[in-house]
Amino acid sequence: MKCLVAVLVCVVLAEGIVKIPLQKHKSMREALREKGIELPYQDPALKYQTDEFAGSANMYINNYADTTYYGAISIGTPPQSFQVLFDTGSANLWVDSVYCNTQACNAHTKFNPQRSSTYSGKGQSFYLPYGAGSLYGVFGYDTVNVGGIVINNQEIGLSTNEPGQNFVVAKFDGILGLSYPSISAGGETPVMDNMMSLSLLNADMFAFYLSRGGQQGSVLSFGGVDNSMYQGQIYWTPVTSQTYWQIGVNGFQINGRETGWCSQGCQSIVDTGTSTLTAPSQFLPSIMQAIGAQRNQYGQYMVDCSQINNLPTFSFVISGVSFPLPPSAYITQNYQNGYQYCSVGIAPTYLPSHDGQPLWIMGDVFLREYYSVYDRSNNRLGFASAV
Repeated sequence: MKCLVAVLVCVVLAEGIVKIPLQKHKSMREALREKGIELPYQDPALKYQTDEFAGSANMYINNYADTTYYGAISIGTPPQSFQVLFDTGSANLWVDSVYCNTQACNAHTKFNPQRSSTYSGKGQSFYLPYGAGSLYGVFGYDTVNVGGIVINNQEIGLSTNEPGQNFVVAKFDGILGLSYPSISAGGETPVMDNMMSLSLLNADMFAFYLSRGGQQGSVLSFGGVDNSMYQGQIYWTPVTSQTYWQIGVNGFQINGRETGWCSQGCQSIVDTGTSTLTAPSQFLPSIMQAIGAQRNQYGQYMVDCSQINNLPTFSFVISGVSFPLPPSAYITQNYQNGYQYCSVGIAPTYLPSHDGQPLWIMGDVFLREYYSVYDRSNNRLGFASAV
């Protein structure tokens, strides 16, 4: 029956999809490393442990140093174009603006409200703490165009101050959050929720295809699923907390053998704004031992590149279905100064989920292997093997 349902969904939703091409760029961490600057490791789960739920005007952008996939939107009348990170791990939309004149802001395209006939101010400020500094801004309203989907009077954040060097090398001009409205800073209505309330989509869902191996071709689709981006069926699992895109994990296997780590239940947040696969810290030593990885001076786990094919396959069990991650998914091959080195795309988190269960973060390492569908109508997540 699952298969039949999956096929019907594909047939119904194949038409009327709005596709946003995503470009893969060097991350902030990679760009800074080439300049001889090593960013300290930050626990990606800090992003989820905030007081945003109280509706305060704070947004957290702790882990965007490693993100690499960005796409275009436009804001204003006439439209001004920006490259943004489409982030399932946050809810707000913000971009750089002419109100900000720091080096970081000046390195990016900046929104000019005075050149938009549809802009109106709101008079509310916000603050975004992150790893090596913070970002300040103000909220306003304007017309936002996402792949031809036009939203009038969308709340937007405009930066007023970006101290520090991190954002100087960033390749994105802002962030468009795609999580649930309950975590929206300042009580702002997220872009997706406005699309839904205005009936702008054929179906209240979106989906990500993230390309492998540095290739282009990554796509974010609104309003349905794209049959050409996956093979087999879509397996669905319910959202366990309508905050982030959080799901339950029933098991974790190493080379097909169950570890028992999630026998009492684990949680995972599916987050396009996190580049790695993030494991609960208590499990990380066993994972790295299974891989045979060694930690370098920067805290990165490294492996012998010649041994990649001999490394274990890890599998998540979600709603009774196994989702394997082969070594090619979690090992990154890098080249610097003619030297090849191989790093492990798995990092620790030291914080549990809000209900106390061990917390995983399925970032881009997982999402390159699996086409992911975010269904707001039914509050469920779907995964299928990416092509």
